[in-house]
Amino acid sequence: MKVEVARYAGICYGVERALKLADEAAATGRTVHTLGPLIHNPQAVEALRARGVEVAGCLEDAEEGILVIRSHGVVPGIIERARETGLDVVDATCPFVSSAQQAAAKLKADGYTVVIVGEADHPEVEGIVAGTGGDAIVVEEVADIPAKLPSRRVGIVVQTTQSLERLNQVVAALLPRVSELKVHNTICSATDKRQRSAEELARSVDVIVVVGGLNSGNTTRLAEICQAVNPRVHHVETASELRPEWFAGADTVGVTAGASTPDEQMAGVVEAIEALSNDVSD
Repeated sequence: MKVEVARYAGICYGVERALKLADEAAATGRTVHTLGPLIHNPQAVEALRARGVEVAGCLEDAEEGILVIRSHGVVPGIIERARETGLDVVDATCPFVSSAQQAAAKLKADGYTVVIVGEADHPEVEGIVAGTGGDAIVVEEVADIPAKLPSRRVGIVVQTTQSLERLNQVVAALLPRVSELKVHNTICSATDKRQRSAEELARSVDVIVVVGGLNSGNTTRLAEICQAVNPRVHHVETASELRPEWFAGADTVGVTAGASTPDEQMAGVVEAIEALSNDVSD
């Protein structure tokens, strides 16, 4: 059984940067909290906790020391409030997320009705909405677009981990209904590359395994994209979840991973699949 890894897979620059900043904060020996899970990967968050980096559910839960802002960003004003309470703030917001926040705020300031393509309850989207003063429409799919729009001048931004296909669908649905449509494609390049290479790999293998947090939107979308072209898709967080029966009759197995999946986590799954393959051949 041959194991192939997607050309683009696993941890992206924004997540790697966030983990590095959190590690540097932990190395100071001071009390360190992240405001919410730093990234959507339970194993990585637990590893940080083992190094003394705790998760604060809200600002009030972090009373002293260093506060690390999660890669998904926060609503405007949180960083200022944290500093006013005496916390030292390390901003680990992904630069792509910051760009989406700025694009939405600019659209609002220029008089556009802002439409955000993304998940309403996702922390990244909540931060983008807050950047518009709370005056934005969030749609996850075409069916979420309201029957009546506030104006005929519409500006679009996208949650950085959404798919280009979903953005295109929303754009196509809005175009006949407006007089002006301004689109900021704020999907990050790492997401786009991972989605394209995952789909390509899924078409060429018998089974594909997607590695990453079950709470990770970008990893879940990789699984959905693979599922659309290959019915034998399995989303796991760790190698311990693999089942030998998944690979029955398979000659080739593909492995990909979300942008919030550390390299060692993906490597562990690859090694476990190769070990299963050796067991079967023996």
